Amino acid sequence: MSHTEPDAVVDVPSRARRRAGGAVRPAGPTTTPAGARTASRARDNRDGWLFLAPYLVLFTVFVIVPTVLGIWISLHDYDYTLAEKPWVGLDNYTGLLTGDSPFAAPFWQGMQATAIFTVGSVPLLLVVPLVVALVLNLKFRGRNFFRAMYFAPYVLGVAVVAVLWRYLLDTNIGLVNHYLGAVGLSGATPWLTQLPWAWISLIGVTLWWTLGFNTVIYLAALQDISPELYEAAKMDGAGAWQRFRNVTLPGLRPVLLFITSVTIIASVNMFGQSYLMTQGGPGQETRTAIYQIAETGLTSFNSGVASAMSMVFSFFLAVVSVIVFLLFRERTPRNAGGPS
Repeated sequence: MSHTEPDAVVDVPSRARRRAGGAVRPAGPTTTPAGARTASRARDNRDGWLFLAPYLVLFTVFVIVPTVLGIWISLHDYDYTLAEKPWVGLDNYTGLLTGDSPFAAPFWQGMQATAIFTVGSVPLLLVVPLVVALVLNLKFRGRNFFRAMYFAPYVLGVAVVAVLWRYLLDTNIGLVNHYLGAVGLSGATPWLTQLPWAWISLIGVTLWWTLGFNTVIYLAALQDISPELYEAAKMDGAGAWQRFRNVTLPGLRPVLLFITSVTIIASVNMFGQSYLMTQGGPGQETRTAIYQIAETGLTSFNSGVASAMSMVFSFFLAVVSVIVFLLFRERTPRNAGGPS
């Protein structure tokens, strides 16, 4: 009897399950069927696409479609005031690159003006906001007021900023020359009508206008750096410069990539300041590439050439963006993670 009781205990549940029509499952951990995993993965993919859909629609409407349309227009002799828009293939591009097109010289002069403005403004827009952010990150009375004051000009539109400074920098009636003359300096500086003063004015006004945006980004990044890192550096005897170089700058690397990219893109697309403050002068010296593209397409009614200019301009901008990314990307040692 003692030998049959364990068998009865084991067999009772088995017989009960068989009566209920269920199968006897082996003991052990349960696994999810492959079909269930596939359905779960499909559901996750569907949810992801649903969340992406609004952005993809906007990206398609405002980026993909205009880009494709611009390429198509650049392959035609496209004048929107005429019914005929003949196909010209790559002629608009070859005319710009070889100089055969009457629009080639103004375009490359505009590219040169864009390069001058970018080289002059980008370093200032990277360094000056960083210095301001380092100061505003300190604890002192009125810190929030100064933070708001530095950011305030950025909320103004380019038209407001340009018209305001056009009057302030006017050679004859501008307040800048008035106060310079009052302190014994030159009171007749041609800020907007002669070089290099026109470039100095455009770069200075742009710095004053957009300083606050980069400063706020720097401030947010500085506050994310752990104070313990600075304390450890102090205990190791690091001075202020060593702490900045070895703690602050490495902590700002991802933000520097973002700020550098955004600042370069904004600088090469400068148009409103030149159009409203100097009207592209003196001569056409401050007429940037965007200015020239707008003139070609909207004033000369040659949208085909203007679109080709835009594509060439976009190519150079893409090359610069890749270079910036390569300069700021995280570098890992070649033997990292390998065998010693």
